Parts: sequence; C-alpha cells; structure tokens
Amino acid sequence: MAEETGETSNAREDTVIALVDDDRNILTTVSIALQAEGYVTRVYSDGETALKALLDNPPDLAIFDIKMPKMDGLQLLREVRQHSALPVIFLTSKDDEGDEEQGLELGADDYIAKPFSLRLLLARIRAILRRADPSRPLDGDTDASENAHASLTRGRLFMDPARHHVTWDGDPVSLTVTEFLILEALAARPGVIKSRNQLMDAAYPDDIFVDDRTVDSHIKRMRRKFRQVDPTFGAIETLYGAGYSFSDG
Repeated sequence: MAEETGETSNAREDTVIALVDDDRNILTTVSIALQAEGYVTRVYSDGETALKALLDNPPDLAIFDIKMPKMDGLQLLREVRQHSALPVIFLTSKDDEGDEEQGLELGADDYIAKPFSLRLLLARIRAILRRADPSRPLDGDTDASENAHASLTRGRLFMDPARHHVTWDGDPVSLTVTEFLILEALAARPGVIKSRNQLMDAAYPDDIFVDDRTVDSHIKRMRRKFRQVDPTFGAIETLYGAGYSFSDG
C-alpha cells in the first residue's frame, strides 16, 4: 500500500513525511494529524514496499515502525543509510532498550515508543526538520538564523551548517542532524565540558525529554564514524560523571 495525501494551503505543504507501519490505525491517525499541520504524507504498510519509494523519491522525513512484515524497520533503516542521510524517527511498540540502542546506532534521529503523544511526535518532527534545513528560522530571529549558517573550523574539524557538511582532515563524515547539533555544541567551545543536559538542549530545543543513554548513543556513533576516516580520532572526550568535551589539539 502506498498513498500520498495532504492537500492544503499551509506553508508546510511542500514538506513530505513518509509513514511506514503495518498498523493501518496508526497510519491513519498519524497521517491525519500531520495533514492537519499542513504536511503531505506518503504511507506504506511494509518496509520492502517503502524502500524503493524512499530511495527513488525521498521525502523530507520518515517515520518507521520496527516490527513489520517483509522487512522490519531496523533493516529498512540499514538499507536507507547505505544511500541517504534521510531524517528518520522510529515510532514503535517495542520499547526494549536494546531496540532503541540498535536503532540509534543504525542512524535513527529519534525514537518514540507506543503509546505516544501526537503533540510530542509533532514537536520532534518540527525540531528535526528545522535541523535538517538550516534555512528554517528558529524563532523569527534573523540574526540567530544568519549565525547558524556560519562555518566552524576547529583544528582538523570543519563544519558547514548551511550544507550540513562535516569533514575531518578534509575527508567527509556523514552525520545525522542530531549528531551534527551535538558535535556543533561541543566544538563551539573546545575544552569546555558539556553536560548531557546541555547537549540535550542543543539537539532537542523544544523541551523534549531525552534520557542520558540517548546522548551517549549519539556520541558513540559519532566516534565510530570519525574513526572510519581516522582510526586515531579522539577529539570527543568523556569526562565521567560530568559529560563530554571537544579537543581541537
């Protein structure tokens, strides 16, 4: 099943969100809520059907269930990440910590367990879309928006928020929007310890609750990505009991 809906005059009408879930009630409920906010939705009832569509005609964001027929959400994300940095939220009844950890390790941008609040889901969608598109102003603050586009160089690290581009010693490193915001918060002040709460605030600016292990998972995945281009990478330091810092030395 594949379907595109959401005819509206809202300014968000060009923003497309794909929903992949074998529960038709979830697809209908979430799709209606998103359309009410002005988004266009595409819905798919299994991962195998969704994969080709996601790669051939990528949406702006996708929401995956984990437990689905033909191809589960974890495998779907694994396949998508081979080709795309598409922002992905997991929306699933499987609330086991291992599933959350695996989803984040594979590159999911967020994870929401069923039953869930539509208000919370919409807040997370807005936050992730804003981070994925630096041209979206945060609070109508022009100066803040312009500053958000300034590139950042810290030793061997280069970050370009306008293009969502990161390099280490000139080699590109592909980060999700959440990873990018956490790294930017650390690199903005080298040597300064950032607590997990501070990093949560940087990556989740809409007063969304995120527990400590989510930040730890993002840091772990970032280190792994940097070590793929530089096995000696150690610029993100852990200060046990305090948080993390970035060293540009």
